[in-house]
Amino acid sequence: FKTLFMEILNIGKLIKSLNPVNGCTAWCTYCYAKKINDRFKITPDFEVPVFFENRLKQITSTRNRQVFFMTSMSDFSGWKTEWRSKVFQHLAKHPKHDYLFLTKFPEKINFETDLDSAWIGVTITAKSEMKRIEALQNNIKAKNYFLTFEPLFSDVWEIDLTNIKWVVIWTETGNRKWKITAQKDWILNIAKQAKEKNIPVFMKDTLLNIVGEENMLQKLPFNK
Repeated sequence: FKTLFMEILNIGKLIKSLNPVNGCTAWCTYCYAKKINDRFKITPDFEVPVFFENRLKQITSTRNRQVFFMTSMSDFSGWKTEWRSKVFQHLAKHPKHDYLFLTKFPEKINFETDLDSAWIGVTITAKSEMKRIEALQNNIKAKNYFLTFEPLFSDVWEIDLTNIKWVVIWTETGNRKWKITAQKDWILNIAKQAKEKNIPVFMKDTLLNIVGEENMLQKLPFNK
């Protein structure tokens, strides 16, 4: 258990949130970002995304290699075209880092990047949302795609993992009245399919009590 705990600590140091956009219109009932926004009064209305260009300075000032999660307080589909342009122009100047972008609505995006450092992912919570994988690759052209099953609300059965380079799994946390806790077999089904394709799997630490230490996987795809 000590070894696993140290891995979690190291990963926490490697991946940091950097949110040049704050706000989302997805209306997810389990949304943690809106709670954070409302608590700290980041913007007056979370449903109106706001661009904070000055936050990109953190990339410039970070000397050691870092993985930045760029959308923990937004959905990539809610970014205006000019915001994306400014952000990716900045990222191109700092290729030593890696940058993660997530969306639930890839069908709303028309975007292309050739940056090796850009990772574009789609969130899937249930089998009914599996079509998002195809929409991701049809609407966003990128070198690196990943999937996040977070929070996982059902078994997703068979997954098309073509061109996918990383898989993340998580269960819902918090005290929502109708909270759904992911079942062990749902989680292991995803992990098994990814492992068969040699795709690294990252299970967030909240899954430890569900799958057991012997089944925990916390692999990252960043090899620079």
